[in-house]
Amino acid sequence: MWNGNGQSTPIVQVKDVTKHFPVGDGEVTVLKGISLDIMPGEFVAIVGPSGNGKSTLLNMITGIDHPSDGQVIVTGQSVHTMTENELAVWRGEHLGIIFQFFQLLPALSLVKNVMLPMDLVKKLPRRERQARAMALLDTVGLADQAHKLPSQVSGGQQQRAAIARALANDPPLLVADEPTGNLDSTTAEDVFQLFLKLVAAGKTMVMVTHSRTLAARGSRVVEIRDGLISSDSGQWSVVSGQPVLTTDH
Repeated sequence: MWNGNGQSTPIVQVKDVTKHFPVGDGEVTVLKGISLDIMPGEFVAIVGPSGNGKSTLLNMITGIDHPSDGQVIVTGQSVHTMTENELAVWRGEHLGIIFQFFQLLPALSLVKNVMLPMDLVKKLPRRERQARAMALLDTVGLADQAHKLPSQVSGGQQQRAAIARALANDPPLLVADEPTGNLDSTTAEDVFQLFLKLVAAGKTMVMVTHSRTLAARGSRVVEIRDGLISSDSGQWSVVSGQPVLTTDH
């Protein structure tokens, strides 16, 4: 995203976000004042021990959950000021979400699953949606499986179909929560290669992963421990009007 002065602005801005969850008679604080900017074209991997706030942060970015304090701005939109209906439409147009367990509708064919976000947002005329869905399935190597149900294809094929679905409305931002966690190593590598190609083509990617090996192959690694960012392999600053990534050593 570029502002009126020709400078790049963050596609994701997380500002002093805190998240409390009720537990019994008290509460637990999962995020403790996190701030994070993600620039267009970055491939950001979020890592850290289980239960330390990685998925909670992702849920803030996607609008699935709301911060207790702080602000989240994604593609220029203050995510948590929208109604649920507004959020669903915004999410369908600006965000592609990829889950660990695929989340395909079991009664619909792969091509129908990919068409669902198009039917919600209605950016494309109805007569063009199936052709786009087929083109996306072809991109992820599934054109010959398009009319099968999710239960009739492998886990890796389901995840590739889920990636095609995430791309349905050509969103600028892709968000993935442990997208390779339910796949064998060979299939995980295939899926990761797809992500690299998408980022090379101009998408921005934010991925929570338990695999530090995969994380290190992105452009930036952010580690969360005990609800705080404990390390960040790259920080953006503006030098002479242009965004510059400086790497921590």
